[in-house]
Parts: sequence; C-alpha cells; structure tokens
Amino acid sequence: MAARLDTAFEAAIQTILSMQGRVVVVGMGKSGIIGQKIAATMASTGTPAFFVHPGEAFHGDLGMIKPIDVALLISNSGETEEIIRILPFLEYQQNRIIALTGDPKSSLGCNAHVVLDVGVEREACNNNLAPTSSTTCTLVMGDALAMVLAAERDFQPEDFARFHPGGSLGRCLLTRVADVMNKDKLPVCTPDASFKQVVHSINRDYLGLTLVMQDNALAGIITDGNIRRAFDGDADFILIL
Repeated sequence: MAARLDTAFEAAIQTILSMQGRVVVVGMGKSGIIGQKIAATMASTGTPAFFVHPGEAFHGDLGMIKPIDVALLISNSGETEEIIRILPFLEYQQNRIIALTGDPKSSLGCNAHVVLDVGVEREACNNNLAPTSSTTCTLVMGDALAMVLAAERDFQPEDFARFHPGGSLGRCLLTRVADVMNKDKLPVCTPDASFKQVVHSINRDYLGLTLVMQDNALAGIITDGNIRRAFDGDADFILIL
C-alpha cells in the first residue's frame, strides 16, 4: 500500500485540511466497520470525524452532513447501492468527495473528487469472496490519512491525552499534583517537638511523614525513613532516647 501514496493521497490530505467541516465516513457492511475505525482514529488524533451508516443516512441521517464537510466514501466495488444513492445529495450540497475503492473506474470513482485505490488482486478468503485483504488495505489507507493529518496539524501527546482522559496516557499527562495530593488534616509538628511527638504525628495520618512548621512556614519534613536510618546508623541516637 505504500506504493499507492501518490498525488491522489496528497490531494486527499489537502482536501481535508482545507475544509472547515468534519470528515464524514460512510461505508456499508465490512467496509462500514472499517469506516467506523477510521473515523474514530481521525477523531482521536485531531481531525474531527464521525461515521454515518448509509442506510440510516438515506432515512434522515443525511441531515448530519453539512456542506462544509468532506465525505469519505468506502466501497471496494465502487458500486455499493447504498453508497451510490447518497452521491446526488452530496453533489447537491457541493461536498468534496474522497473515495476509498478497489475500482477507480467505478460509479463511485467517477463521481469522487479524489480517488484512493485500495484494490487487491484477491481476497485472503479461499473462495476469494469474504472481504479480508481488501478491508485490511482500506484500513491501512485510512490510518495513513489519519497519521499524516495528525502530523500536519502538529498533534502532540498532550492533545491526544485530552481526548483520552480515561486512559493511562491521559492520567499520565493530565493529572496534576493538586488532583491527588492530601490537603486536609496534614501531620504537623513544631521544631521543638519531642521525638515521641514526632513519631506520633507520623503514625497518626499514615502518610509516612510529618511537616515541621514554624511561624506558618515549612521548616522541614521528617519521614519515617529518616527515623529508621537514624536508628540504624547512629548508636548514640538510641542512647539519647
């Protein structure tokens, strides 16, 4: 598929970048499932996109498509009836049409502004029937579009995290110290506190430390590790106690 990244691919990228709207991905059957993944990948990497089922589109969901949107239509044969029936509406609205098809000379290919050839010699299916190789190539081309668009938009990990606040990357990049820190009932002692008072303060709130405060300012921190190391490394410390 890398060899297919020609001027048509560049034209598809420029078409999407130049439009103010979203990428509306449309596909039927297995192509529709691949289309849903392409739309989701674009949406999560900085290119506003959503999937429209062609059957539902012809029964009212065409209202979801604005003239400023780019239509990304997927059909291996280029003759899928549900896809072809949408073309007059898109032409009426003057939407830019990008076709992902295995037959550039098909009805879909002839009516699209940009055609990306995802044709294969045969399917992996032993009967050469079930969409396998063709859907894989379609997905590859869709991912290539999404990744180049992300690069052109200078999409950064922080941007990705904003769209994935529930994932590990989102937690890593978006969680602030203030979001997880303990703020109430902090263990506190004064510089003149006895050793027993210090230990009691550390044990009281199970944070493993106590804050040494003087005149409402932090003078230092004593941790349970400090105390263990004092016992372990200085015999005179025990005698003083």
